[in-house]
Amino acid sequence: MDPIAFPLLVALIGVALAFDFLNGLHDAANSIATIVSTRVLKPQYAVAWAAFFNFIAFLFFGLHVATTVGKGIVDAAIIDPQVIFGALMGAISWNLITWALGIPSSSSHALIGGLLGAGTAKAGLPAVIWTGVFKTSAAIVLSPAIGLLLALLLVLIISWIFRRFTPHGADGVFRKLQLVSASLYSLGHGGNDAQKTMGIIAVLLYSQGMLQGEFHVPFWVVISCQAAMGFGTLFGGWKIVHTMGSKITRLSPAQGFCAETGGAITLFMATHLGIPVSTTHTITGAIVGVGASRRLSAVRWNIASRIIVAWVVTLPAAALIGAGFYWVTKFF
Repeated sequence: MDPIAFPLLVALIGVALAFDFLNGLHDAANSIATIVSTRVLKPQYAVAWAAFFNFIAFLFFGLHVATTVGKGIVDAAIIDPQVIFGALMGAISWNLITWALGIPSSSSHALIGGLLGAGTAKAGLPAVIWTGVFKTSAAIVLSPAIGLLLALLLVLIISWIFRRFTPHGADGVFRKLQLVSASLYSLGHGGNDAQKTMGIIAVLLYSQGMLQGEFHVPFWVVISCQAAMGFGTLFGGWKIVHTMGSKITRLSPAQGFCAETGGAITLFMATHLGIPVSTTHTITGAIVGVGASRRLSAVRWNIASRIIVAWVVTLPAAALIGAGFYWVTKFF
């Protein structure tokens, strides 16, 4: 590698970690919205709780999602610093836009959209690995649907088990159980989301000859990404917390437990299978599920529909921004 490339490599890794920080900031709501809205924990304690479990997630999961992002979305042979820069800036820009508007869009799909946009701007559609894209696109629909169904099923099971409890007694039990469900969801969030940045950094290192052999993620990359995400979570995205925690539907501790547990199970399955799903989509689906378990009118469908529009727009919007940033690099 020539001497000019090394500072560029370090700068791009810094941008990738900045994205991971913003991912934690943007997606803190996924982990803490229910536990804050049910007043189980104060916001400052909730973000610390979530950040801790975000950070230690690497102890519990393999790196299948990192492998999918690193070599399963666009052909690794076309990856260079300009493509990575375009991908990261597409994702960061879209995250900042939706964060400012308080819209819980997907950081994961923003990154994948940015990578697709920058990759096709360089090498055209032949660079796209369609099996990976289809798998990821299917998850846009499946992850919230599975989260919704699991949360709804858990509500039914718990309603039957606790049918003899008074509402006050049940709330006391689930206030404690929500600490467990929130930690599980934060583990799932850290396990799936941080790996996307790991895959980006690893494929960048391969493109610059810094790694050889079979695709793998160095431990320093793993720990850096988990730390950046955990640190971002500490700062919280309070507008999105408000949207997720109270605007979609009002939650009791029992319903918060069901939403977090249903979402966590979905994330654990996806991470095991190496599917880069959206933690935002997953928990939103689960929250809608517990709201609809009371009655359909308990869900504010105008808010939910606004979120769904953001889901649909995220991939193409981030792709366009990513392609734009890739073309900007051609002037330098």
